Amino acid sequence: MAGNRDHFLLIFLSVALALVPGSMQLQSSQTWSLLKIQQMLNYPAVLSHWHNNTDFCYGGDYKTTSAFVECYGDSVTQLHIIGPAGGSPPLPKTFSIDSFLTTLSRLPDLRVLTLTGLGLWGPLPGKVSRFTSLEIVNVSGNYLYGELPLALSRLGNLQTFIADDNMLSGKLPGWLGRLPLLAVLSLRNNSLEGTLPESVRDMGSLRSLVLASNNLSGNLPDLSSLKNLQVIDLANNSLGPVFPRLGRKVASVVLSGNKFSDGLPSELTSSYLLEHFDVSRNRFVGPFMPALLSLPSIEYLNIAENRFTGLLSGNMSCGENLLFVDVSSNLLTGSLPACLSSGHKESKTVLFSANCLSTGDDTQHPSPFCKNQALAVGIVPDQVRKNPSGAKAGLVAGVVAAALAAAVLAGVAIFFAVRKVSMRRAQARPARRLVEHASSAYPSKIFADARYISQTVKLGALGIPAYRSFSLVELEAATNDFEVSNLMGQDSHGQMYRGRLSNGTPVTIRSLKVKRSQTSQSFNRHIEMISKLRHRHLVSALGHCFEYNLDDSTVTQLYLVFEYVQNGNLRGRISQGTEGRKLTWVQRISTTIGVAKGIQFLHAGIIPGLFANNLKIVNILLDQNLVAKIGSYNIPILAETMKSEGGSGNKYPSDRVANGDKIDIFDLGVILLEVVSGRPITSIYEVEIMKEQLQSALTAEGPTKRRSFVDPAVSKGCSDESLRTVMEICLRCLAKEASQRPSVEDVLWNLQFAAQISSQVEAKH
Repeated sequence: MAGNRDHFLLIFLSVALALVPGSMQLQSSQTWSLLKIQQMLNYPAVLSHWHNNTDFCYGGDYKTTSAFVECYGDSVTQLHIIGPAGGSPPLPKTFSIDSFLTTLSRLPDLRVLTLTGLGLWGPLPGKVSRFTSLEIVNVSGNYLYGELPLALSRLGNLQTFIADDNMLSGKLPGWLGRLPLLAVLSLRNNSLEGTLPESVRDMGSLRSLVLASNNLSGNLPDLSSLKNLQVIDLANNSLGPVFPRLGRKVASVVLSGNKFSDGLPSELTSSYLLEHFDVSRNRFVGPFMPALLSLPSIEYLNIAENRFTGLLSGNMSCGENLLFVDVSSNLLTGSLPACLSSGHKESKTVLFSANCLSTGDDTQHPSPFCKNQALAVGIVPDQVRKNPSGAKAGLVAGVVAAALAAAVLAGVAIFFAVRKVSMRRAQARPARRLVEHASSAYPSKIFADARYISQTVKLGALGIPAYRSFSLVELEAATNDFEVSNLMGQDSHGQMYRGRLSNGTPVTIRSLKVKRSQTSQSFNRHIEMISKLRHRHLVSALGHCFEYNLDDSTVTQLYLVFEYVQNGNLRGRISQGTEGRKLTWVQRISTTIGVAKGIQFLHAGIIPGLFANNLKIVNILLDQNLVAKIGSYNIPILAETMKSEGGSGNKYPSDRVANGDKIDIFDLGVILLEVVSGRPITSIYEVEIMKEQLQSALTAEGPTKRRSFVDPAVSKGCSDESLRTVMEICLRCLAKEASQRPSVEDVLWNLQFAAQISSQVEAKH
């Protein structure tokens, strides 16, 4: 009996061990699928350790933080492949997103999928509906385009969907409300447009809604019914004007860079879980609510660049967790609360310039400025709104007028006294501490259970300070009172000066005369546009400054402040070689990719887009890392300035404006022509001749004729396929008919493909 008992025990243990997941091997069909995925992704470096004999589930040795597989039993349940930090160029033209998803669907138990920065491109096909088990998806940093397919609404188990930094377009679909378990939806930095669908109110599980940096517009639906919503980030769209209704559990609200106006709702003062609140760069008017400073959980508060009014006082209280406050460029008066003073808490960052506060320094406007601005936007105290009758009205009006006149005279005296001494103190003035805070900072513990999602925040991606308004005193100090030696040039719009801010940042300052009497409010739409001109491949706007007529607060001069790029232009590193050693072939493609990305941003990254930008190779500047930056583009305010001077205000004939996007493509083709040939082009006649030579070189058999067209400095260092790809897209850009020219996305894809080929050739050598 004991022997039989031992025998049965052995059988039981064998069966039990067989049921332990770690003892099983992955199905051979799924191993084949993983290796096929590796092949379709063009064998990325992150998967270099995948081989035929790899034990994907239980081997352990092959797993890295950037690529790993999790299994249950003999089936894959999680797949994570994370490309390089800067992303990868698009996969080759032979790649098919449809075939890729077909292969991926052979992992039927897949619940978590991460495919970021791998160069995936194409529209999401309807077969995504096959992935019925998916719970978490992250496909950020790729080149996915087109609308979100209806098939996504069939993924009933989907809890997290992240597709940041792609090229998705169209409207947000109404079927979003059909995803009952969706908790995290993040589509940051795409090209989505239209309004937020009302069906969002049906997403009861939603905790995080991130749609920043798209082209969304209009008012938001009532979100107060979303009891679980904790994070909402809709920055850098065109939403508004009404502030949305939100639930009480919200912890992070980021609505900066939109068109919200009127005032903030009083319900915000009872948002006791609110940690992060950013409504900067909007059009808010009305009183600022000091109660926001004292919310128990508040850590980050930014209301900069609005028209908030209010009298601050030293005895106002602040929350214990408050670390960052920016109230710059509003119409606040009074004194800075003691709890915000520099000596109150060393780790706290407080920005308050360009108000009318009694701070004792020259960062503030004179007090009449805020009063006049408040009157200009219709914010007046109740007692001023009343209309007293008869003699009493005349008496009150006389007293008010006298008081205002005295205040204006006193303000003028103070203003000029401050300006007089500011020049002596400007160079010695310490730089105000400025923190570039993540606009999408997630509150702690929100995603603790979603360990599969990367929460890396790209801080300071542009390497330039935040956009802000400058005081005239700052600009005078930066240019040594606009000294002639700092004058870089002059045109019909005004002067261009070189300067250096008090913190050492070099800048370019453009001075524009304003002929007509206008208030700063009439420039708001232009300033809003200019504030969005911030991109890695643009000479980015840093801020603006209005110079006022102190009698009536109308604008007499407008200053635009841009970053200063001091490493020469593209022609100087290609056809002339005057700015240093000539660029290699790979460097040349890299710079033209940068130009194409800059054009793409000008066309689709802001609303309305900027077209017909008169792009020239001498206006493509290079920074110290040889990053290309478009140095001149078609800012509408320049045309308006021309109108005020009696000009036409139209830089181009009407047919050029009508095809503005294709004009930019043609200009990009001319730049490519010079980049490839190495010969400077100074007239449209030369373009036509070289275009014929280019076409002849492309149609010739063999690479010899093609290379004869190329700059000898790089002809030996580039592969024929890479060269042919660039030459072909260049020729298409120069098509006579605008409709036959490619889109900027098409140009970008071909240039990145050419760069990928060149990089592979260099790696082999």
